[in-house]
Amino acid sequence: MAYVVSLMEEIVRKRKLIWDLSKSDFRKRFVGSYFGMVWMFVQPMVTVLIYFLVFQIGFKSAPPVPGAPYVLWLVPGIVPWFFFSETLNCVTNCLQEYHYLVKKVVFQVEILPVIKLISCCMVHGFFILIMILMFAAYRWTPFLTWIQILYYSFAASALALGIGYFTAAVNVFFKDMSQIVSICLQFGMWLTPIMYHESMFEDNAPWLAVLLKLNPFYYISAGYRDSMLTGEWFWARPKLTLYFWVVTLAVGLAGLKVFKRLRPHFSDVL
Repeated sequence: MAYVVSLMEEIVRKRKLIWDLSKSDFRKRFVGSYFGMVWMFVQPMVTVLIYFLVFQIGFKSAPPVPGAPYVLWLVPGIVPWFFFSETLNCVTNCLQEYHYLVKKVVFQVEILPVIKLISCCMVHGFFILIMILMFAAYRWTPFLTWIQILYYSFAASALALGIGYFTAAVNVFFKDMSQIVSICLQFGMWLTPIMYHESMFEDNAPWLAVLLKLNPFYYISAGYRDSMLTGEWFWARPKLTLYFWVVTLAVGLAGLKVFKRLRPHFSDVL
């Protein structure tokens, strides 16, 4: 626990350095690209368009929220997933990307995942803005709970960072870890009720509906939808909130423990 406290203190002390490196990392993504930031949105928007065409136009799926078109139900579930998956992928590869900083004795390596997280938060902010504009275009009545998006974004950040400390540390020694993370994220997207609702299993396989809720990310996707579509506050799901933060805390502490144990050997391998 002392390690966690010292890490938090280091983040506070070097907040300006972290912010500057995060902005630099964000800009670096588009260096040499003719269309620049446009590419940041192309793949996610194409993904949303494909699901919209398949589920709403093709299968004529009806969302569980009365009066809401399928695309307005889909977007609050998939936007946090884009953020979570991008953050986890970036954090997993951050030690290789910044290997020249890892080899510096005076540099606190633990802040590299935080830098990547903040860089991904900047991208996520644009997607949240697009999501709000979509709701405005459909003339959806805004709720005060829209501000909860900040809370659920923090929850997604904590979960991604906790897992990311583990995957980043292991990836230094086991290069296939980044590929394993990518594959797991592909499965994870379908194991999370994003394109479908868990209630579809309640009649034939109620155990499966319960199992899907054990996925920590279910709490985040459901929370985004509660905030944007139904106006429910996070304390309306007390058991799920407690479960999510217990799991996230356990995962984060385990990830930091592995990171701390492997850290002395990073510079020898990179």
